[in-house]
Amino acid sequence: MSHRNARLTVFGRRLLIERVCSGRPVAHVAAEMGISRATAHKWVRRWRTEGDQGLFDRSSRPHTTPHRTIPEKEAAVCDLRQARKLGPARIGPILGLPASTVHRILTRHGLNRLAWLDRPTGEPIRRYERDRPGELVHVDIKKLGNIPDGGGWRTVGRTAGNHNRQATTDQRKSCKPVIGYSYIHSAVDDHTRLAYSEVLTDERQHTAIGFWQRAQAFFARYGITVERVLTDNGSCYKSTLFTQTLTAAGIAHKRTRPYRPQTNGKVERFNRTLADEWAYQRPYTTNDERTAALADFLHTYNHHRGHTALGGNPPITRANNPAGQYT
Repeated sequence: MSHRNARLTVFGRRLLIERVCSGRPVAHVAAEMGISRATAHKWVRRWRTEGDQGLFDRSSRPHTTPHRTIPEKEAAVCDLRQARKLGPARIGPILGLPASTVHRILTRHGLNRLAWLDRPTGEPIRRYERDRPGELVHVDIKKLGNIPDGGGWRTVGRTAGNHNRQATTDQRKSCKPVIGYSYIHSAVDDHTRLAYSEVLTDERQHTAIGFWQRAQAFFARYGITVERVLTDNGSCYKSTLFTQTLTAAGIAHKRTRPYRPQTNGKVERFNRTLADEWAYQRPYTTNDERTAALADFLHTYNHHRGHTALGGNPPITRANNPAGQYT
């Protein structure tokens, strides 16, 4: 690609060829266009040899690299990176290589960012995306501790937080030292990243089924017909009743391999966003206040928040029915 101050772009090279083909001397045309005669002759020669295709820019990468690190040593660098998660500064002394060389090797093999590796196995994360809305929907549950009335320790400190927790426990006539948990059920469409969540009291099979039926209606409002649902191996998803509910609606049910949350990665990543930008985004004084804030977060996430995997656009831009006006 030509730089911004280049004398010749592809259009300029074609203009050069036209003027030379009209019978004018190459040296005269070069002077008019502010380039050297050698450069002008180069493009004329390339055009005569390769035709119009020869006027486009080529990669400056050399055909051969005699001094490139041998494959065996590159493999050793990759093994240390994947097995021990070491960086260039530590791999270099072990193998007798400069850190800069190790970094180039890791970049060449796509291992230069630890965030791109699956931490347990060290394998590069394989990212995928379904071709159309509804082809696959990821479903998962995130467990959050309830907030006592008056605020938890994150808001008011340990001493006051423990006092509020005990007061809330007494008001509910419970002898438990804690006030329980909320279960955030979420569904994320693989292609559009459109998300739907609810704060529920448990993760039993009937609760999960009711959530899914409401989530399916949500996707239908945006013109999305769900074909397959992907879940982990939680007890509510392993129940026969949950699978039968999906099958009755013409939806296939698939579960991830045990201890492989990466397969369900889109909803797992959504859970992180949920925690950062909703659950812990600001101090809440009651659990009901946090629950009420979920609707605003979901609207922002679906309609306004840019998503890097979607080119900076919000998920709603990929929905079949962005306005949600028909089913």
